[in-house]
Amino acid sequence: MEQLAMYLGHIFSSSDDVALGNGMWIFLSVASVALFVVFIPTVSWIDGRRKEREAYYKAETMRRITESSPDGANAALEMLKEEGRQEQIKIQEGLKIGGLITVAVGMALVIFLRALLGNEPVYLCGLIPAFIGAAMLGYVYFLAAPVK
Repeated sequence: MEQLAMYLGHIFSSSDDVALGNGMWIFLSVASVALFVVFIPTVSWIDGRRKEREAYYKAETMRRITESSPDGANAALEMLKEEGRQEQIKIQEGLKIGGLITVAVGMALVIFLRALLGNEPVYLCGLIPAFIGAAMLGYVYFLAAPVK
């Protein structure tokens, strides 16, 4: 027990720079474990509860619309179609932004590696993210089903 106390005293003592470095590593280790063990599962659980509540309220609203009038069922179907359309638009807009960012990162990587290494052909690896971004943009503009 005395050896443990002496070891911990040495780690957290401020007598030399090595001990401060060890103390910092212990702090960072505990902080990262706390992040992955406590924070992320809690946020995930809270998000799941939020989605569950949203689905419940949406289902409840749909039920009340369909029960309220004879045209309620048609209104509920139109509402569901519009929500699906909005979700599809959101996905396609996300792909467009993601494609543009990926192309820009690829081109910046080509320029950076060309300036850093000169005429070595290593700079061509920047074309990989650029082509991935181009594929995303090509999918959105030419292959994806048009939003109706």
